[in-house]
Amino acid sequence: MSRISVKVKGIVEYKGKYLLIQKWYDDNIVNPYKWEFIDCEVEAGKGPDETVIDSVETGVGLGVESSKLFYTWTYTVGDIFHIGIAYLCKVDGDIVLMSDDYSDFVWVTPEQFADYIEDTNLLNDLEKHHIIGGNNDDDQLELNV
Repeated sequence: MSRISVKVKGIVEYKGKYLLIQKWYDDNIVNPYKWEFIDCEVEAGKGPDETVIDSVETGVGLGVESSKLFYTWTYTVGDIFHIGIAYLCKVDGDIVLMSDDYSDFVWVTPEQFADYIEDTNLLNDLEKHHIIGGNNDDDQLELNV
């Protein structure tokens, strides 16, 4: 029997810069630390909107002024079907208070994403949705399932 997992990603933005966090993955790979956006799995009984705001506030100590559904993605690992929901989160400042889940952080411009992010699918999503190489106009946002 397959299971479903819902994940959220918080693309945190403050004054044209985006927050990347460095997260530990696995002792068995050459570079176990990866730069990415804040993400987590949605727990039973919580909604994705609430989960992404909580993840930003508890993970990096930033208050979310607004969050907007940005795009979706899916993938399967074994018998688990993962649904991902990315939110664009506008925050109230840039002073980060990291939780123990992360090892480092950096604020970057969209032009710097490829210097940090190794996941080509994520980079393609950012380009497709106009964070990289385009205008991030809220009227152009679309939901892809």
